[in-house]
Amino acid sequence: MGTSQFDLGGKVALITGGNGGIGLGMAEAIARAGGDVCIWGTNADKNAAALAQLEAHGGRAAAMLCDVSDEGAVEQCFADTVREFGRVDGCFANAGVSGSGDAVPFIDITTEAWRRVTSVNLDGAFFTLRAAARHMVERGGGGRLVGTASLAAISGAARNQHYAATKGGLISMLIALSVELARHEITANAILPGWIETAMTEKAIAWEKFSDNVKPRIPLGRWGEPADFGGIAAYIMSDSSAYHTGDTFLIDGGYQKF
Repeated sequence: MGTSQFDLGGKVALITGGNGGIGLGMAEAIARAGGDVCIWGTNADKNAAALAQLEAHGGRAAAMLCDVSDEGAVEQCFADTVREFGRVDGCFANAGVSGSGDAVPFIDITTEAWRRVTSVNLDGAFFTLRAAARHMVERGGGGRLVGTASLAAISGAARNQHYAATKGGLISMLIALSVELARHEITANAILPGWIETAMTEKAIAWEKFSDNVKPRIPLGRWGEPADFGGIAAYIMSDSSAYHTGDTFLIDGGYQKF
């Protein structure tokens, strides 16, 4: 259970892509603070392992299979989440795929590759946040909408323009939501991770040339970890963030300031 200021008892968080990486780091922090957590993912084994970790903290938790690029699946899973927990107080649109696997010049990025990334990172976030906003507006009482963007949205991402575009679009969507939904006491914020050790980045971080060039630029001197996102998730879910909206939380160890 958390301190009184960040006690999340009675609150329910939904985290897409919550079965690993940054999503699981946020989910665990919310669970430790007393919140109930529902995670969505596309891998049943990862869902089961993550669920066991969350349940170890003693609160209520659930894991559901959901491909967020499928509009119908999102609507069904959101309804199932509300049925299971009674409400959703915070929705973290965190599920995403990388564009780095394509690793070709911009002029050679195929429409198929573009759609593969945008269907999950942007369409999926839209479907998820829309379902959550409808629920929060209908039930009243406010809520939290959050999106996991990326440093790529605000810095040059060569050969990764499709990924960068989705993350930049997500930031803009959330800022617009912060204005439109403020009258409903719903806040909307984006989280921008820097270079974090996850399954998505493991190949890049393991590449010696990349590591030798990038890691020295991080003032804190290390790669980020999923646990580094626990504090911001607990803060956003708490009542302490009620007046904090339309922001972008850059968590990159100081990389962008170097």
